Amino acid sequence: METRTNELVASVRLEGRFAAIAICWFLGNGCLFSWNSMLTIEDYYSQLFPKYHPTRVLSLVYQPFALGTLAILTYNEATINTRRRNLTGYFLFFCSSLLVLVIDLATSGAGGIGPFLGICIVSGAFGVADAHVQGGMVGDLSFMRSEFVQSFLAGLAASGALTSALRLITKAAFENTKDGLRKGAIIFFAISVLFELLCLLLYAFVFPKLPIVKYYRSKAASEGSKTVSADLAAGGIEIPQSLGVAGDLKNPERLSNKDLLFQNKDYAIDMALIYIVTLSIFPGFLAEDTGSHSLGSWYALVLIAMYNGFDLIGRYIPLINKLKVTSRPTLMVATLCRFLLIPAFYFTSKYGEQGWMIMLTALLGLTNGYLTVSVLTVAPKGYKGPEQNALGNILVLSLLVGIFSGAVLDWLWLIGKGW
Repeated sequence: METRTNELVASVRLEGRFAAIAICWFLGNGCLFSWNSMLTIEDYYSQLFPKYHPTRVLSLVYQPFALGTLAILTYNEATINTRRRNLTGYFLFFCSSLLVLVIDLATSGAGGIGPFLGICIVSGAFGVADAHVQGGMVGDLSFMRSEFVQSFLAGLAASGALTSALRLITKAAFENTKDGLRKGAIIFFAISVLFELLCLLLYAFVFPKLPIVKYYRSKAASEGSKTVSADLAAGGIEIPQSLGVAGDLKNPERLSNKDLLFQNKDYAIDMALIYIVTLSIFPGFLAEDTGSHSLGSWYALVLIAMYNGFDLIGRYIPLINKLKVTSRPTLMVATLCRFLLIPAFYFTSKYGEQGWMIMLTALLGLTNGYLTVSVLTVAPKGYKGPEQNALGNILVLSLLVGIFSGAVLDWLWLIGKGW
């Protein structure tokens, strides 16, 4: 009888696994699709707002909102309703994406300081939405299966690859037409709105009802998690009274956020350093400081597409066990070695051919994706559900610290060039 019960539990644990992996990919995609859309149409915004360095300014506006919001959410993570948090994030992504389209249509693509300030406000809203979704989803998936985290992170990278591919297609389709850049950008905005709506519906109505998701959330509730009660209710599971109204055990033992950070400080440093290097080069340097080459106006788009494509490839490499790195010292050494890319990009932009720049950009994306997935899938192992959720939020906060620092350091490339 006990064997039969164990088999039943095991079958529930795996039921809906592939559907969950696919949905995690879409949800990861939706987390950055709108923001990557804004970055990928840099050729349109550079023409519309030539005096304002839109690629760099929009990144700099985005980061403080993302970082500040996530810091607050991470500090209060143990008592936050994860379902409400993620739904708020996806809804904000949908509304902000729609607002980008409205601003462009209302101004007829006229440019100027007014529309640019409107776009900056939207960029800040994207940062707030990202803080809700990225930290919330990584924390939520960290107490499930590592392949769910990997699929979500692959979706993040896929958003960049998809937006780059769509941008190249729309640019080619409208390049020789009047107002071609704007027509392509409008199509881009419309696709972004529809995609965010899809993610909102998937998370609200499909994901919480998958048996494998309900199993892991129930397990987290039994370990003292307060954050999963609303998601369990959405999946049709009532929290037992013995666990309390919010699914909390009496005096559950779990490490504090401070203890988790101390035990995983090397992982947190890895995440910050990975994105300091990446954002000090991508997208600002690639969009504005690589010089003129035979590809002309296509050059920056090709570089951004190469980064996004290889970032996506890098996030799937850890699925191959022989190529997966789990050693903490090795991850730290690999992270520090990426700083060599900064002088490599500098000298290549001054003396190298475009082929070398494309190759370096591919390497930047490949290492970014590979190391991100390696850290975020290895770090939560060995902890209880509530601790894994908290650690996921802490590591995403470290990631955003790196992104913000890299976006600030990216301005150093402009020293000596004037405005």
